[in-house]
This record gives sequence, C-alpha cells and structure tokens, in this order.
Amino acid sequence: MALLEVNNLKKIYTTRFGGNPVQALSNVTFSIEQGEYVAIMGESGSGKTTLLNIIAAFDKPTGGDVLLNGRSIVTMSEREISAFRRDNLGFVFQDFNLLDTFSIEDNIFLPLVLAGKSYDEMNNRLKPIARKLEIDDILKKYPYEVSGGQKQRTAIARALITKPQIILADEPTGALDSRASAELLKLFDEINNEGQTILMVTHSIRAASHAKRVFFIKDGELFHQIYKASMTSEEMYQKISDTLTMIATGGVRNE
Repeated sequence: MALLEVNNLKKIYTTRFGGNPVQALSNVTFSIEQGEYVAIMGESGSGKTTLLNIIAAFDKPTGGDVLLNGRSIVTMSEREISAFRRDNLGFVFQDFNLLDTFSIEDNIFLPLVLAGKSYDEMNNRLKPIARKLEIDDILKKYPYEVSGGQKQRTAIARALITKPQIILADEPTGALDSRASAELLKLFDEINNEGQTILMVTHSIRAASHAKRVFFIKDGELFHQIYKASMTSEEMYQKISDTLTMIATGGVRNE
C-alpha cells in the first residue's frame, strides 16, 4: 500500500457574488511510496498550491479523496484533522512561519508542546536533530537574530521533531539566497536518504532536480511526470527544463 494516495481529486472555487466557478483541480490521481522524494511543478495558477493545501488538510476538495497510510484525510472532522496533521505531517514553508517572540528552541518544541510531550522527551528529540542541522549553537537565539538559512533549518527541525510520515514543503528555497538554497537541498537529500518521505512544491528547477520524481501540473491536471532513476541532478535539471519548455508550447502529454 502506498503511503500517500490521491484519488480523482477535484477542486472548484465559486465566488461570493455568483461569478463563474473556477476549477482549480480536475481528477488528479497519483500515489507516493514510503521514502520517496517528489516535487510538484507548474506555472502560477496551475493548481499545485491548491493540491498541497488539500494534502495538508488546510482545504477540502470538491470531490475525490486523499489517504495517508490508508486513512482518508478528507472525511475527518476539524478536531481530528488538527491532531492528525500535528502527528503525521511536517511542514516547511517559504516564509518559515516562525514566532519572533519564541526562541529557536521553543519554535522547534511548539508542536510537541501542543501534543503534551514532556520537556525531557522534547529535549531528547531535539539534540540529534539540532546537531545534524548545525543549529545547536543558536537554540537560545530568536528568529530575528539569525540568517534566513538558519531560520529554514529551524523550520526543518520543527518538521522533523514530530517524526512525521511525510514532510510537505512549499517553495522551501523561495526566500533563500543561492548558498542557503544549496545547503537546504543538500539537507533534504540527506534526510530523504535516511528514509524520510518528502513532497515539495517549487518553481525552482534546481530544487526539483534533487527530487526522485517530478509531477507537472497544468490547468489543474496532472500533465506529465519524470522519474530521476539513474540521472544525475544536472541531467535531471536539463530534463525538467526541457519538459517545462515543451509544456509551455503544448508539446508533451503525460505518458
């Protein structure tokens, strides 16, 4: 059984004043296995962020289903969703979503505090993660005192500390310079190689070239996909670039 299953997902938005409905997603179907590293690409307005928001249980689909480990996210109550999201999903956002009034350490601890974990358990979980992400020397600082790259490492630590089934990353390199982006992508490679499943939405060809599979969304539909297989990241980069060009000119369909 796949870790994540997306079945015939549809999302239609209607305006408050009775305007024409907008179909953001149309019968999107795919699955992701445990340990995969998948990127989703598409132009602005293609539906990729809507798709991520539904998978993250931030939004409800108009039709279809999303299952994590065989359990439907779509049919959960709001109370169930909050606990399920906290216990199973890790999030890494473009703008970090850190609280400036909390220290780096407390920002990382927050989901475990909400889950009612003891300080000893939280501290024991944090130590190896902070060491791996090289943020153990800034734990007592505040977000406004550290760099963008360190903020993103903090966000990754916060995602990992809950031991999530899957990490959902929304444009994780979008607010970073080239050096910090390269460091983040290297970290994602390492985390994935240790078995962590990652699903990332990105505009960045460089970021997507690190994934092992890339989905392309166009006009709300799953339009094409590429498997990395034995390709290097540079070869994958070129393949993605060529595919985006072909999609823009109407020259490729999903195989």
